[in-house]
Amino acid sequence: MILVDTSVWINHFNGVMNAETSFLANGLDINPRTLAINATILQEVLQGAKSDGHFHVYEIVLANTTFLQLDLRAAAINAAQLYRGLRKKGVTIRKPNDCLIAYYALHFNIELCHNDVDFDLIAAHNNLKIWQP
Repeated sequence: MILVDTSVWINHFNGVMNAETSFLANGLDINPRTLAINATILQEVLQGAKSDGHFHVYEIVLANTTFLQLDLRAAAINAAQLYRGLRKKGVTIRKPNDCLIAYYALHFNIELCHNDVDFDLIAAHNNLKIWQP
């Protein structure tokens, strides 16, 4: 199972072709359950829908993936600790939600497929596994 970040989903839905979106498209075709999302990714993708029709299509596609769930309070606390730990090392993550997404990948010990440099910064200082083509 691979956690697929919002950045890849958005690129996929916008027709961007790269290694990450090819991986995503292949996973959707073969076995969508090998692709994982969480509540943050679900919200970010859906709130970016350009129309009600897109929203509906995105919702159906995302419903076929594995939905990772954790206790929200514990996840928020651990993501904040991850963010603070990076700040202590002089690393600033631009979007705190990225720490929440990274925490899910760390907690479930799965790779993260992304197109966002913040995850590379997180991985450089933690055990975050990044999907490689």
